[in-house]
Amino acid sequence: MAEAKKLFIKTYGCQMNVYDSERMAEALAPSGYTLTEQADQADMILLNTCHIREKAAEKVYSELGRLKPIKAARPELKIGVAGCVAQAEGEEIIRRQPLVDLVVGPQSYHRLPEMEKTLRSGTPQVETDFPAEDKFDHLPSARRANRGPTAFLTVQEGCDKFCAFCVVPYTRGAEVSRPSARILAEAQELVARGVREISLLGQNVNAYHGAGDGSDWSLARLIKALARIEGLERIRYTTSHPNDMDEDLIEAHGSEPKLMPYLHLPVQSGSDRVLRAMNRKHTAEAYLRLVERLRAARPDLLLSGDFIVGFPGESDADFEATLDLVRAVGYGQAYSFKYSARPGTPASEREGVPDSVASDRLARLQELLGAQQRAAQQAMVGREVTVLFEKPGRLPWQMVGKSEYLHAVHVTDPGLEKGQIARVRVAASAPNSLSGVRL
Repeated sequence: MAEAKKLFIKTYGCQMNVYDSERMAEALAPSGYTLTEQADQADMILLNTCHIREKAAEKVYSELGRLKPIKAARPELKIGVAGCVAQAEGEEIIRRQPLVDLVVGPQSYHRLPEMEKTLRSGTPQVETDFPAEDKFDHLPSARRANRGPTAFLTVQEGCDKFCAFCVVPYTRGAEVSRPSARILAEAQELVARGVREISLLGQNVNAYHGAGDGSDWSLARLIKALARIEGLERIRYTTSHPNDMDEDLIEAHGSEPKLMPYLHLPVQSGSDRVLRAMNRKHTAEAYLRLVERLRAARPDLLLSGDFIVGFPGESDADFEATLDLVRAVGYGQAYSFKYSARPGTPASEREGVPDSVASDRLARLQELLGAQQRAAQQAMVGREVTVLFEKPGRLPWQMVGKSEYLHAVHVTDPGLEKGQIARVRVAASAPNSLSGVRL
């Protein structure tokens, strides 16, 4: 049996990175590593990074700087950088921070055991190629026996859309879908370990077209197959692209009760001129008609979105078009950002709008989106929802979970347990959560 060692992982970014961190921990488990929440007690520290936002790399170097005292006190400690910053920066990370022993991109973390073994000889390891083999073929089965009632499950990676602002095609590679049989097997393992809700992940998850039974499977077909797993009560997916929202998937929102009535559907801008400059390949009108079809299939669907303001060339009229689209849709929640140039992307070579203008636009957009979120939550007061409870709250006998609409809901009731699904009447709305009474 391998000698017991402690592994600390700090995860940045999206849900896919959370999933990746879990799989990295599982990959290193046969080498004797168990997870710890204390970096100063670890034998290996991995920073699983994200490269979507501006200055992501600098934040990683700042974190590495904070690790210097730990490394100085314990030279045998191994420090690694994983994820999209690792993919983008490669050997430059070790050049700038020699305390780093290991750099591994998101398509290569199945090679971590081999890299860790080589590290024992004192040779730094860098792996940022896009390997020919599928990393999922080489990762071990999920090992966590005790886990929460919700889990992420990656079904698709990479992106072929090449939006002008996005680094994902360069750090995650082309779109690749996992075979349906492997996804179903992993889902069954998760359910056997107590998972009741699975969120399917992908950079463009609704572009899923995995092989199975001698034919291609769509995301809708995969969802319907997952829904037949006994004990799996809820299914979600993220992040979707408007151009990949086919009729079968729209229909699934209306016909499959285990598919939750929440959809994250990024649009980025309400201006067709800006959408063309972003290479989004859809129009604002097409997006609005898509929303109409989705709500016709599932009238209570809560929509979330992504918005970028201050994209190079965005005019006042373009921004007003975004506000018009937001008013037309009515979002339950959304994420909004000022444009930040990512090195190597087409938009990074264009002149952006003044920062003061972008900041003002962001404030105006967030004010509108915040008002819509508050209105959506207030509309839940008095309604009955179904809550999957995930963890204890701050107060005695309080449990916190998510409704089918992904609202955080807290209920005080001594009879509630983690993993339980219960009907709740919403009593009040707070800024970022709802409170309710168990029925």
